[in-house]
Parts: sequence; C-alpha cells; structure tokens
Amino acid sequence: MSLGRLVVAAVKVEGRSKSGVARDYGVSRRWVHELVARFEAEGEAGLEPRSRRPHHSPNQIPVDMEDEIVEIRKGLADQGLDAGAHTIASHLERRHGSSPAASTIWRALWRRGFVIPQPQKRPKSSYVRFEADQPNERWQADITHWQLGNGTDVEILNIIDDHSRLLVVSDAYPTTKAADVVASFHSGFSTWGLPASVLTDNGAIFTAAYRGGGRCAIEIELAALGIRLHHSAPYHPQTCGKVERFHQTQKKWLHRQEPATSLAALQNQLDRFGAYYNTQRPHRALGRHTPLEAFEARPKATALTTIPGGTKHFRVRNDRIDKVGRITLRYNSRLHHIGIGRRHAGTPVLLLVADLHIRVLTQDGGLLRELTLDPTRDYQPQQTP
Repeated sequence: MSLGRLVVAAVKVEGRSKSGVARDYGVSRRWVHELVARFEAEGEAGLEPRSRRPHHSPNQIPVDMEDEIVEIRKGLADQGLDAGAHTIASHLERRHGSSPAASTIWRALWRRGFVIPQPQKRPKSSYVRFEADQPNERWQADITHWQLGNGTDVEILNIIDDHSRLLVVSDAYPTTKAADVVASFHSGFSTWGLPASVLTDNGAIFTAAYRGGGRCAIEIELAALGIRLHHSAPYHPQTCGKVERFHQTQKKWLHRQEPATSLAALQNQLDRFGAYYNTQRPHRALGRHTPLEAFEARPKATALTTIPGGTKHFRVRNDRIDKVGRITLRYNSRLHHIGIGRRHAGTPVLLLVADLHIRVLTQDGGLLRELTLDPTRDYQPQQTP
C-alpha cells in the first residue's frame, strides 16, 4: 500500500487527527489535508500520482518558431551540413537578429523527435588541446580517401589553418604524388601567404625519415622557403586532429551530393564546399564565426623566405619536356626555352616559378634543374658540369 493510502486510511478509517497522522508518518499537515480532500472528491482515483508539470509555460517558444527550427534542421541535414542546436541558433540570429538559447532549441528538437539524449560525456575541461595563436602560424595537412560514382578510388589532400580552421587547399588526385603535394602547397601560398610551420603525419609523401633517411620533396621545398615542418607521433592521429575532423565534415557533405563520376566533377564539389565552409558555415570552435572571419581577425604569422629575391609570389605549372629536352616558359610576355636534357624527353614535370627563380621537379619530387632565368636570352642552356 502506498504512503498516501496509509495516511488516508489512518484519518478516515482509524479516525485519527490529521495533525497526529502527519507527525507519526513524517509528512506535512498540508499534504495530509490535500490527500483527504482528493479522496473525498474523487475516491481511490484521487490518490494516484499526479504530474508536476505546469499547465502553462510562459517561456516556451511559439509553435511557429519550433517549425522554423525544424525547417532549418531538415535543410542543413539534407545537405550533409552540421545541424546542431548551436548552428541553428546562428542561422536564426542571422535571419532575425536574435535567437533562443541553444538549450531551448535542443529541447524543441527533442520534443519533435530529432535528437535522442545521450549519456553524460567526458567534460571538456579534461581534454588537453593546442591551438595556434595566429593565422598562418601552423597549417595541418593530411590525405583522405574517397570513391567516385563509378567505383574508382581517389585521394583528397586537405590543408587547413590551425588557428582559424580555414580550408587552405582541398585537391583531388588519382594517387597523390610528391609533386602534387608541392603543387597544392604552392597553390595555398599564392592565396593565403606563407605559413610559419606545417604539421603532417608520417606518410611517405610528407617525410622520408622512415625510408632510409634523406628528405622528400615537400621537406626540401618547405626548408627552402624557411617553413618549419613538424610530424605527428607515429600511430597518433590525434596530433593532427583538426584536419582529421575536417575530413569527417567534408565527407558528410559529399555523401549527400550526387556521386561525382570524374575527378574534375569531384574537384568542383570540393571547391563548392570549400567556399561554403570558409565564408558561411559558423564554426563551433570559433565562437560561431566563419573560418574566414577568424583568419582575417588577427595579424598573420610569416615564414622566413630564403628564395632569391625574397619573393612570396609563386606560379605553379604542370608541363612535359619536349622531344629535344626543353620546356617553354613565358616571362614578361616573352617566351624562354629552358634546357633540361634529351634523356628526359617526354617526362611530365612540375615548374615552380618565383619571379626569376625557377625549379623543375619530376612527379616523384626529384629536382631536375634549378636556375635563375636570364630574361635577355631566349634559350637557357644546361649548366656545364
């Protein structure tokens, strides 16, 4: 028998006083009076437990606001974009100038069945994390795999800025070669400037330390530009956690798109997502600012450029050595022919041009020739051993 029924029986059956019953059972007199009144009015049904939920909630958001929250949630989720309560709050604030609290939005989504409460997670205070103080202080680079609509496996090279989470470069390759990495980095340099340092994992295209020593193409290139290169601890992807997390965000969006049937189509999708991610998507780690806003908010860190002339303006071009062992380059509207050697005829190469300073690399990152262009001569002969 429940306590309520015991209390009512003591008053109604045993004839004891309500004050005495309250004292003997350790309950308030008010509760005893309320139970007896409910029993007299409703009988046994009046003793059943009752909800304490208020009949009216003046602070509950209007139904049309809940409908708008659900609409935003569905729209973002259908596009494969982040659709959490904080992101929805950012969209509402942009639309109306204000927004309900993220907790209120979460409860609205819970009432509509869009979220399921999860067990208490590990507190954020327990995590040890690093974030660069300035834009371009450190870039993170990594490669992830993807599959085209026809089943072809390809690779995506992503480079992001550690401080602002800005997507510097996102390039798709059939298989990423050493020269591809150099080309992608130079593409990032030309748009966003030189970083002070770069962080990567220990993949073969990022370090030659585990292949008998020496240095790979990107190690040589970054050293020439005065950019420090750091590698994560082996088998510890958390060191490059920001770019690893970006892979997830990018792939979630790609899964919602029409499968790309070619590398060019995939690159087009990557470019569209990159523009949205940098300029429109509110980032939780940035106080709901966009990566571009965070990148432009502070002075940029810089590298010590050691290329002759100290230039930071680069051109990157893929070419093929002709049958007589030369490549052609236009400088100040004038064509110049650069001798490489007949033994390299037909070899695909990567040209890195910094004003008059030119380097010619193979697709595997080997240096075929480095020279300073003489703009007064049409032909740049091979150097005499």
